[in-house]
Amino acid sequence: MAKSDAEVKVLGTWASPFVMRVRIALNIKSVAYEFLQERLWEGKSELLLKSNPVHRKVPVLIHGDDTICESLIIVQYIDEVWPSAPILPSDPHERATTRFWAAYLDDKWFPSLRAIGMAEGEDARKAAIGQVEEGLMLLEEAFGKCSQGQAFFGKDQIGYLDITFGCFLGWLRVTEKMSGIKLLNEINTPALLKWANRFCNDAAVKDVMPETEKLAEFAKMLRGRVRATPTS
Repeated sequence: MAKSDAEVKVLGTWASPFVMRVRIALNIKSVAYEFLQERLWEGKSELLLKSNPVHRKVPVLIHGDDTICESLIIVQYIDEVWPSAPILPSDPHERATTRFWAAYLDDKWFPSLRAIGMAEGEDARKAAIGQVEEGLMLLEEAFGKCSQGQAFFGKDQIGYLDITFGCFLGWLRVTEKMSGIKLLNEINTPALLKWANRFCNDAAVKDVMPETEKLAEFAKMLRGRVRATPTS
């Protein structure tokens, strides 16, 4: 049996943007998979601990007898095993640029987005909002260069950077709802605003993108659990 024909399973949670990356990539490739939902707030399953003993977190891709961890590593693996509908650019410079912005999103931009909801005091909140807005303006410029006037960062189809950034849109909308601020807007980020709508309505995305209201309720539940946890 060919490697690409082996059974595929995804360990994850419906609300995780990082799990969403894996599911979108598999959808782009038209790969059937079983989604095994983890309820991490109730404890981690034996399968998760066995499949990812180092980080003990989702997502995990189980492909036959092999396990692959870390969302962007999984997306790259999927792109290599199922080469149709390429996700990463073929040009070395474009591929390097895509990976640069992916690292920026994970290491700097998304932590700033999370910091808005976790900020203690108005000054900290304003600082986090400013960092997110600054990042979005940088990404607006990057979109123009990467898309070359087409629909997505991956030009005429969803690519690696679309997946990397797009998976955060659900939580971006929740943050906008809770903070009362439109972070993506016609004035500062018109191209990204249109891109976000195209991305969320794409066939590979729309069934795995959480509804804003449902995600907002989940965020409130998580916040309540954190506040109820003793710190000492």
